[in-house]
Amino acid sequence: MRIYLPATWPMLERMVSTGTFEPLGGTAFALTPKLRESYVAGDDEELEYAAMSEAARASLRLLSVEIGLGETSTPVRRVVVAADTDDVTLRPDLDDGAVRVTGAIGMEKIAAVHVDLPEAEHAVGEAAGAIDKADLGDLDAEFLVGEAEDHDLAWYAPSEVAFLVQLG
Repeated sequence: MRIYLPATWPMLERMVSTGTFEPLGGTAFALTPKLRESYVAGDDEELEYAAMSEAARASLRLLSVEIGLGETSTPVRRVVVAADTDDVTLRPDLDDGAVRVTGAIGMEKIAAVHVDLPEAEHAVGEAAGAIDKADLGDLDAEFLVGEAEDHDLAWYAPSEVAFLVQLG
């Protein structure tokens, strides 16, 4: 099963240095039966994109915490790590596509990494500051989140991630 793990730049740096990805709280997103049921139409590729988008929104929540803690030395970009594993548990108590993974994900299971380009940093920073209000229904905050979500995430092969981190 392809899973999408929300992350931040420091988490990506740790993955490069340790060779494993540690999912925060074990939370990931995937094309689950519940996610499939929540869409009237759409092929697997479109539904996988929906799961990845949920992980990108969760990345905004992680960035919000980092920014709140004063983390200013790393790029303000959404990061989603895609991995292939069948070691997941469905999470019907959370979003339709939420799953739980146990333990670290080794580099051999990483399929790709999706990261915002530098030109998205301003919009992503604004969205990270507004994500909590957006979650509570504030329309202005939702607009800011939408501005960040208008930026497509770039795709990187696992072999390119170390170079990406080095470039910052």
